[in-house]
Amino acid sequence: MDAFGFVTIGVTLFYMLFGERIHNVRKMYLASREQVTNHLPNCVPLKNLNDGAEDITVFGDGLAFISTGLKYPGVPSSDAPGKIFLLNLKDSQMEPVELPISKNFDLETFNPHGISVYTDTNGTVYLFVVNHPHHKSQVELFKFVEEERSLIHLQTFKDKLLYSVNDIVALGVDRFYATNDHYFSDELLKTIVEPLLGQPWSNVVYYSPEMVKVVSEGYYFANGINVSPDKRHIYVTDIFAHNVRVLERKGDNALVSVKSVALGSLCDNIEVDPKTGDLWFGCLPNAWRIFHFDHKNPPGSEVIRIQNIHSEEPLVSQVYADDGHVIMGSSVATTYGGKLLIGTVFHKALCCDLEI
Repeated sequence: MDAFGFVTIGVTLFYMLFGERIHNVRKMYLASREQVTNHLPNCVPLKNLNDGAEDITVFGDGLAFISTGLKYPGVPSSDAPGKIFLLNLKDSQMEPVELPISKNFDLETFNPHGISVYTDTNGTVYLFVVNHPHHKSQVELFKFVEEERSLIHLQTFKDKLLYSVNDIVALGVDRFYATNDHYFSDELLKTIVEPLLGQPWSNVVYYSPEMVKVVSEGYYFANGINVSPDKRHIYVTDIFAHNVRVLERKGDNALVSVKSVALGSLCDNIEVDPKTGDLWFGCLPNAWRIFHFDHKNPPGSEVIRIQNIHSEEPLVSQVYADDGHVIMGSSVATTYGGKLLIGTVFHKALCCDLEI
């Protein structure tokens, strides 16, 4: 065979391999999935949230923190710095208010992602925020001053193992579990090469002053993370595997896999009902549409609920769905007082009456 023949075979094999990789990516993104509608009554957009509401967490007596303004590679976003809002779910106005942050914090590069709340034995509320200044990864610790409705920045956590952090769950004022959603930290490698390779290389990290270590591996895209009400189990969504993993905590904070539960969607953040233990997910029914954004064919939204997750047969149900014409790209869902809050990566947030 002459040189031209070898080149022809080489080019053909390359395109076959590339085509197979694209096929696998589309499969992980659920690119062929049709988006449907399954609406709830009395859904209204929350005011002031013009740059998304990537994560929402309820705490205390009907208060909720909301992170907005995330800038994530490949996803539409605003140029404005990120912000943290507070919502009083007992207030009939249901109007989120921006929380001022102490002057010792760099607001211009604030790029908030996942959030978690820890309340100590004295009732002091601490807010942990994943932050991506200049597209790096670190975790910020704030103290919430309820009387002044403000945040005081206390500390920044950094480590070489916290290189692509997506979400966290706080266990104390200086310790938490965090998900790394990519293997690479370089923007080109993580946004183009890694999706094409499609390997389960992301992980979960435990952070404390005593140690920082990887405690769970083998995720295609480790995303949302939360803890059970009794603190014995950790839940992690693997968005591209379309499931949530249940992990048991050990005495040294190692995690042992118990099982995974199929979700049938690309689910992002996890909120856990403190009374029932139900898991609530904000999900993308079709991720291809968010990474290849087109206003004429927008990414939809979906809310999934799991009841009795530790039983032999957990109940997985779709509570809300939209084809993107009401709300685009949901990332979180949480409940309080018969209301369902739905947040998004870049669009807006909804509050609906919950029918359960």
